[in-house]
Amino acid sequence: MLTEPIRVTLLVIEALNALNIPYFVGGSLATAVHGVARATMDVDLVADMRAEHAQPLVRALGSEFYADAEMIRDAVRERSSFNVIHKPTMFKVDVFIPKGRPFDRSQFARRIVQSLTEEGTDEIYIASPEDNILAKLQWYRLGGEVSDRQWNDILSVLRVQGERLDRPYLCRWAKELGVTDLLEEALNLGDSKSVG
Repeated sequence: MLTEPIRVTLLVIEALNALNIPYFVGGSLATAVHGVARATMDVDLVADMRAEHAQPLVRALGSEFYADAEMIRDAVRERSSFNVIHKPTMFKVDVFIPKGRPFDRSQFARRIVQSLTEEGTDEIYIASPEDNILAKLQWYRLGGEVSDRQWNDILSVLRVQGERLDRPYLCRWAKELGVTDLLEEALNLGDSKSVG
């Protein structure tokens, strides 16, 4: 995996941990862990933040990062997202605020501990493979079902994880999220069992 995105991600996670903010890594970095890494990698974090975390997070990130407390407060209020930018590398980390749906709570309950380094010293929380697939199916649908990157990420995790995936969980939440048809198509393309 690319070392710079990982190094920057670990710095952001260190700041979240210092403030006891629950989080997990999603997006293409989670896909790289559960499936196949791609050349371009973005980092998405889901962080259960409150408005009062905004200024302390900016302070915890320090001068190495561009972070705007007002933008963070707006994202928390609107349950949307904000980003922080690592100034030396200009690498951007997107931080999503959970919307409070049952699926969001389920993702936090099922997050797994994973190391991103060969030494295994930096353990972080990452989305489960099933939740990574479901979240990407949602983004794929919201984006008009045209993103090859999202679709290939989904297929990558399906193919690598195979029979280890919790199929009933995938089917249940795909139905709840309105993406059963996409999951079925992805499972068929991934040479896996169809949705029952």
